[in-house]
Amino acid sequence: MSSYSPGETAEKSGFSIDTLRYYEKIGLLSGIARNASGRRVFSDDDLQWLEMLRCLRGTGMPIAEMLRYSELARGGDETVQERLELLQEHDRRVEEQIAELRVRQEQIQWKIRLYSGTLCEGLPA
Repeated sequence: MSSYSPGETAEKSGFSIDTLRYYEKIGLLSGIARNASGRRVFSDDDLQWLEMLRCLRGTGMPIAEMLRYSELARGGDETVQERLELLQEHDRRVEEQIAELRVRQEQIQWKIRLYSGTLCEGLPA
């Protein structure tokens, strides 16, 4: 298994070093190993977890829910049902966001067609 410095982890994960520290401080990242000099060392598993956190955050999951999910994940197999329900609820909200964005996109596309038609009408044939 590979190990990564905080800088390498920030580069690979897309999170800043400050965000990594914050996530560790609030409990979204737990069990981060330390080397002999006390510096944090991240593993491939940590990077995988950060990828999941990026997905959840990028789809609008609040930090409080991310913390709940993290706690449940540390709970092992006994919490699978709760994790499933939490993710299903989040997925439902993501679907609503996508539907809302589609409606807004249709408005934008209508305006694009309107402006494109206006510009084309003014051009010589």
